[in-house]
Amino acid sequence: MTEPETGATDISLRAAEVAADVSETSQPQERRRLVAAFTKAVTSGARVAGRGTRAVGRRAGSGTGWLADQVVAMAPRLRVRDQAALQAQFPGKSPDEIGDALIEGAARAAAAAGGAAGVASALPVLPAFPAEIAAETLVLVGIELKLVAELHEAYGSPAPGRFPERMSAYVAAWAHRRGVFMIEGGLIFAAGSPLARLLRRRLIARAGRSALSLGPVLTGAAAGALFNRRETRKLGRDIQRDLRRRAISS
Repeated sequence: MTEPETGATDISLRAAEVAADVSETSQPQERRRLVAAFTKAVTSGARVAGRGTRAVGRRAGSGTGWLADQVVAMAPRLRVRDQAALQAQFPGKSPDEIGDALIEGAARAAAAAGGAAGVASALPVLPAFPAEIAAETLVLVGIELKLVAELHEAYGSPAPGRFPERMSAYVAAWAHRRGVFMIEGGLIFAAGSPLARLLRRRLIARAGRSALSLGPVLTGAAAGALFNRRETRKLGRDIQRDLRRRAISS
């Protein structure tokens, strides 16, 4: 993958914070406010830096390399609740019940992200659409990575290793749409590796869905919310089924 640009750390850190906050708040208006503020910050920052819409498009849209770099950098910065924290938050609930609650919460957060970007696209100032798409996609992937990690915690099957290593494993799980599995020699996100290619393909598909929310106000917001909710819920169910099968067979 390409070397992250100056400022990439700031974007990935902010995206991780927003994704975690949006996932954990129960207030719909607060979810939309957080995503809209992040989207505005990304697009405004691109303009202030003199990059403009075309430059942002080249950076965020050329082969999704830049976006993939941001996802890999964002993952270890996400706030993830461990099994003890989840059990304290959902006292007396089974792993399946906790998993269901996590999936529905993430689906609502993803829907809010799509709706916020759709409304932002109707503002009277010409938006830098590629930057908006990148911003929404980062938040969405952050929400889903947090979901993947917390589902593993809920089922008592966290990835091995230190936190950064575990989060890299969850990026691979997100790309493969199944629970964590170990690869001999470790995970390789280098340009041209099979995992890097798969990650980019997933991000292309995710960014394409994010573009739906940049349609006309109401229609764009509604489409973005619907697609995001559906896709995040489907991802969560896929991971949950895989973890449940492993728990039964172990």
